[in-house]
Amino acid sequence: MKKLIVALMLVAFAATTTMAADVVIYGKDCKKGAVTFNHKMHGEKVVDSCKNAACHGDAAPTKIAVNKKTAHGKLCKVCHKKNAGPTKCGGCHIK
Repeated sequence: MKKLIVALMLVAFAATTTMAADVVIYGKDCKKGAVTFNHKMHGEKVVDSCKNAACHGDAAPTKIAVNKKTAHGKLCKVCHKKNAGPTKCGGCHIK
């Protein structure tokens, strides 16, 4: 029984670790609220339209330095407009 409990805990921990690596939070100090970026969800929604070329092309997910200028300029907002994503502050920034 103890081995089963340990095995279940390991599986739960591994699943949490995998999911956490796929979600990045940007702008934690932003007065409009932080932006939670779910890589898997974004990849599934835009894979046919832009192949994530602005972010990292066909390569594996990499850490991208995002600041206010890049998010509102050449990364997030450009893709959101092209793919009917949210373009108003509250669509991404959650307090």
